[in-house]
Amino acid sequence: MDSKVRKDLLGILRAALAAVDPEEAVRRHVRRSGTHLIVNGRALNLKCFQRVFVLGAGKATAPMAKALEEVLEDFLSEGVIVVKEGHGLPLQKVRVLEAAHPLPDVRGVRAAEELLSLAERAEDRDLVLAAISGGGSALTPAPVPPLTLEHKQRATELLLGAGATIQEINAVRKHLSRFKGGGLARAASPAQVVTLIVSDVVGDSLDVIASGPTAPDPSTYQDAMEVIERYHLKDKMPPEVLRVLDEGVQGVRPETPKPEDPLFRKVSHLLVADNATALTAAAQEAKQRGYHTLVLTSRLEGEAREAAKVIAALAKETALFGRPVPLPACLLFGGETTVTLGPSPGKGGRNQELALAAAVALDGWPQVTVLSVGTDGTDGPTDAAGAFADGTTVSRATSMGWKVLEALDGHNAYPLLEALGDLVITGPTRTNTMDLIGVVIA
Repeated sequence: MDSKVRKDLLGILRAALAAVDPEEAVRRHVRRSGTHLIVNGRALNLKCFQRVFVLGAGKATAPMAKALEEVLEDFLSEGVIVVKEGHGLPLQKVRVLEAAHPLPDVRGVRAAEELLSLAERAEDRDLVLAAISGGGSALTPAPVPPLTLEHKQRATELLLGAGATIQEINAVRKHLSRFKGGGLARAASPAQVVTLIVSDVVGDSLDVIASGPTAPDPSTYQDAMEVIERYHLKDKMPPEVLRVLDEGVQGVRPETPKPEDPLFRKVSHLLVADNATALTAAAQEAKQRGYHTLVLTSRLEGEAREAAKVIAALAKETALFGRPVPLPACLLFGGETTVTLGPSPGKGGRNQELALAAAVALDGWPQVTVLSVGTDGTDGPTDAAGAFADGTTVSRATSMGWKVLEALDGHNAYPLLEALGDLVITGPTRTNTMDLIGVVIA
């Protein structure tokens, strides 16, 4: 693998991550002028509020809360946030709780209860600043009675394994939760709520990011039931989950708050960082490194293996004909693919699977190098953020005795790519703006 190209792609990744650093993103949009908090140009007189709370959930929440603490100083009364294990930071007034992700655990249940409890203490003359980012949904399981954590864990596990999109998963989770789908905003009403968001979903839909705890929920119980039916999960789903959803469909349970609900008159949202921000910075860095650069999409979705084929086809077109950009070229993609797991999956993640599938499609094209990573530093249940692949990956792996197609079909990319030294391990980045795929054709 070309060491210069590899170094360039890592530099492009670093530039992208710096652009979506949550602490700096909050500082770009939130500042204080005397007693006024300026949020995206809107001034809030802090003297008019009895108390100011910070609440948060998600992988990027700790640096967001750190920025808010430093901006608010003595105006901050107290706060609590929950982050993925290992993603915390030492803060002064905001308590930092950690919980499991992507499958929720009992720590997440306790964290959700603490967040809801503090929100319910908020009164009409209070200000709640909510810091929300990807991962917040799994970190805040607050199952509606009679559901238990185990029921929600099983539901999440089934949906993930079936290859459901984050939008579909969250449509279900919102209707099994007291926190999601506007639940946190409902708990904080009648306080004024300002939500700052780092987006990890395609399209940046406010109701989908972390399952929209302070956003109106356009989905319904019927939508949630249709997701389960679409993936043929009714026979596997816990009957208690199906009962709750069916009671909602029948009107026995109240719906999540909708856009016309009066409580949202005092709730506002501000997107501070997203995948497009990361891609713009990546493109600037690639150009500075001498590449003809093109951002092709921030909305890449679908099966990782199928997305890899499209990416490889574009790389080949560029190598052969200098289109859509001339050589040396850098093509950039953002979004979030999915992997539909088989009955006995190996070790890996969607970025590792995309990289390995691209390697198969690019076998014999040594001039093409692919880097696919999760901006949060985590790819599936592994310690890798993602991986490199190029036109020599298959031959290098084969020479070491690996059966590449078997590894791909078994969703077992991690050990193969680890053996090649092609994994990318960043550790927690404390941000989360989906995935970044960089392709260099030199």
